[in-house]
Amino acid sequence: MTETWTSAFTYLIWLTNTLRQNQIDDIISAEILYPSTDKNLYKIVIKNMVHGPCGALSSLPPCLKEGNCSKMYPRQFIKETQFATDSYPLYRRRKPEDGRQTATVKMKSDSVVIDNQWIVPYSPLLLKMFDAHINVECCNSVKSIKYILKYVHKGSDQSVFAAHSSNNSINKISEHHTGRYISSNEAAWRIFGFPIHERHPTVIHLDMHLGNGQRIYFSEDNLQCRLSNPPNTTGFFELCKNDNFAKTLLYCNVPKFYTWDK
Repeated sequence: MTETWTSAFTYLIWLTNTLRQNQIDDIISAEILYPSTDKNLYKIVIKNMVHGPCGALSSLPPCLKEGNCSKMYPRQFIKETQFATDSYPLYRRRKPEDGRQTATVKMKSDSVVIDNQWIVPYSPLLLKMFDAHINVECCNSVKSIKYILKYVHKGSDQSVFAAHSSNNSINKISEHHTGRYISSNEAAWRIFGFPIHERHPTVIHLDMHLGNGQRIYFSEDNLQCRLSNPPNTTGFFELCKNDNFAKTLLYCNVPKFYTWDK
């Protein structure tokens, strides 16, 4: 049996000021820099931020689906970073003919020369801090934000595994299956009942509406009763009319001092 374990963390950071097109290159890069500029960062990029190479350059790449790379590599060359219509920006990837750097990547059986078409977008600052694969993208559309949120809430880490028979006989479990596991740290966190996620500041829904505009839930049996006696959801305003102390409270603080009695 062969196993491949992966662990990934995804973060979505909201900026006060939206990144402009001419600011992206200062934060995110998708190019191989010159070793003479920063030899250490050059080695980190070649070690961690090269996709594949896949396609004709590799025999069994895991990203291939129906003969095409599911991550859309190799990417197209582009002289300047551009905002796409409904996805991530098209990051600057200049051609080797324009004087850009190339690199040689060792494969299992051979070495391959790659260019900027195979570089995963990264932050030079984060790479030098952590020396790891850190994909950094600019989310400038709803489509890309939806993709990020999917990974934020996807749950535990995932493992892809396959079982192979030694005599190559047909086996029902020969195809890949998806399995999930919980690490020891996460297991202990759940056993002790610690919070898994939180939101700050807390968002509280205020049940406000216009006169006679409250929601009424009914069935065929209680329709007439609900119409003749609709629920009273304006008790906060009635309370403030007759209670001077209640006038000093915010809507969300009223339950700390009062209870609702139908």
